[in-house]
Amino acid sequence: MNFSFLAVAALVVAVAAPASAQTPDNPEIAACKATGLLALKETSPTVRDIVLDLETVTVSKANTKIEDTPVRTIIMGEVYLERKETGKAQHFLCIIGDKGKVLLTFFTAR
Repeated sequence: MNFSFLAVAALVVAVAAPASAQTPDNPEIAACKATGLLALKETSPTVRDIVLDLETVTVSKANTKIEDTPVRTIIMGEVYLERKETGKAQHFLCIIGDKGKVLLTFFTAR
């Protein structure tokens, strides 16, 4: 495990704030979904869509930094990658900085 991943994991734990109710039209969730889908299609062209399980999604506001980069929102939850055949849920992490800019989208199998 590298230092960057551990730093992000520690950041997520450190800034966790009360979550708000999630709706499919949340602009932060939409930005993470769009950016994540683009990144996945580069490495896995068969991925057609990302389906977020909104019951598992947590949006936490933050006011912190990773080195000199401001972090304003962290989104975590479960996501399904829609391919030709639907697979199992994966964990999803998205970090958003100033002005809604997506800094990182990360998917991991269970």
